Amino acid sequence: MRNKQNIIIPPASRKDTIPVERKTPRTTHPSRRERIVSPETNLPSLRYETAHQKELPVSTNTLSPPPHKNTTIQRTIRIKPSPPKKLTINHYTLTIIILIVSFSLSSCREEAEILPPEVIPVTPGGEEDAIAGFYLLNEGNMGSNKSTLDYFDFATGEYHRNIYADANPSVPKELGDVGNDLAIYGNRLYAVINCSNKVEVMDKYTARRLGQVDIPNCRYIRFHGAYAYVTSYAGPVEINPNYKQTGYVAKVDTATLEVTARCLVGFQPDELEIVGEKIYVANSGGYMTPNYESTVSVIDLASFTETKRIEVAPNLHRLCADRHGNLWVSSRGDYYTQPSRLYRIDLSQEKLVDSLDIAVSNFYLDGDSLYLYSAGWSYISMTNEVTYGIVDVVRREIVSRNFITDGTDLQIKIPYGILVHPQTKDIYLTDAKNYVSPGTLYCFGKDGKQKWNVRTGDIPAHFVLMVNF
Repeated sequence: MRNKQNIIIPPASRKDTIPVERKTPRTTHPSRRERIVSPETNLPSLRYETAHQKELPVSTNTLSPPPHKNTTIQRTIRIKPSPPKKLTINHYTLTIIILIVSFSLSSCREEAEILPPEVIPVTPGGEEDAIAGFYLLNEGNMGSNKSTLDYFDFATGEYHRNIYADANPSVPKELGDVGNDLAIYGNRLYAVINCSNKVEVMDKYTARRLGQVDIPNCRYIRFHGAYAYVTSYAGPVEINPNYKQTGYVAKVDTATLEVTARCLVGFQPDELEIVGEKIYVANSGGYMTPNYESTVSVIDLASFTETKRIEVAPNLHRLCADRHGNLWVSSRGDYYTQPSRLYRIDLSQEKLVDSLDIAVSNFYLDGDSLYLYSAGWSYISMTNEVTYGIVDVVRREIVSRNFITDGTDLQIKIPYGILVHPQTKDIYLTDAKNYVSPGTLYCFGKDGKQKWNVRTGDIPAHFVLMVNF
C-alpha cells in the first residue's frame, strides 16, 4: 500500500541512566573506510576518521574548520586519560562498577546473535483504516552493531521482526550501532544511527537501503521543505566539565543526501522541533557533568543562523510543540538534587513561562494529551525511578499519574518508547529491560488494560506511523 501523508513521531534516545564506560569495537560500513565510534561511552581515549568531499558553510567560525574541497582528510583525536582517582562511591566509581557488570553480561552473551527475520501473529488483524502500521527502531546495546528495524501491520495483525536484514542481505553490519531516531518524509524512511555516525535512508514501503548521510555523533532528525535537519554532538566522546566543542544542526538536501550547511548551537544538542520558520533545539551538555547546558537554541530557517537562546533548566532532552503555541521541553535534571521536570515555553514570547513537577524521559502528544513516562537514574536512591503520567496541554496540568490501569506497569522494568494510535487511542509502550537482551512491546487499550505484547529487538525505542492513501 502507498501513503499520501507522513506522520513523524518524536522519538527517544540517550539513556536516562548511569553513563557507562565501555570499549567500543571497530565497525565498518560500505561508504566509510573506518570508524571507531562511541558517542555515549566515556572512553579515556578515542580515534575516529571522517571523509569529506566538499566544504560546508557554517554559521559561525568557532566550529573546527571543514576540509578543503576535493580533499580527503583523516582526523585523529586523542583524549588523555584522567589521572587516577581515589576509589570512593561516587560517579566515577559507580561507572567503573557498571562497566565491569556490563562486560560480564557481554561475556555471557558472546554466542548471542541478532534475532533472525521473523513474522509473528499477534492479533486477528482486520484494522482497515488510514494507518497501515508502524515501524519500530530497536537501538541495540552499544558497541554491538545490533540496531534492528521491526514493523507491525494493522491489517494482518502480524509483527515483522528485523525486516532490514531481510530487505538488505548484502549490507555488512546491517543497520549499525545504536538507532537513535526514526522518521518518514516523502517516500523515504530515515533512521539516525548514532554510534555509526550516519543517517540511514530507506524506501519506506520496502525498507530497502537507498543511501546514507555521514554525520558524526548524530542524534535527532526533523524536516522542512526540501531539507532534513539533524542534530550532532560534533565533538569527541569526553566527559569533561570544560568541554570545548559545541554541537550543531546539519542541513541535509533530501534529494542528494548531502550536508549543505551547519549551524552551531549549544553543547550536545538533542531533540529539535520546527515551528513556522524556526528550529528549536534542546541543548543538553550531557558530556559536561556537572556543568550541564540549560538552553533551547532558536534558529532562523531562512538564514540558518542561531538568533537566540532561551534559558530553561539543566540537561535538556525532549521538545514537542502543541497546537496552542506552547513548546514543551523536558529536563533530565542532574541525577542528584535537581529532578527531571517538564517545562513550557510560550512561543509567541519565546520565553519560559511555566513548569510541571513531573519527571520525563520521553513523551508523545496525542491531540491535547501529552502521554509521558520517566525511567531516570537517581544517585540519591541508586535506582531507576519509573513513573507515568498524562498532561492536559490546554489546562496545563497533570490529569493522570498512570495511564496503565491493570498492574502491568509493575512488570515493566525500563519504559523506553511510546506511541498513541490517533484513531483507536491504543497506547504502545516498549520495555528495554536490561539493555542487553530482547525487549518487549506492549499494547494497551485506551482504558489502560493490556491487549497484547510481543518480543522485539534489543532496546526497542523509536516509532513512526505508516499512513495509507
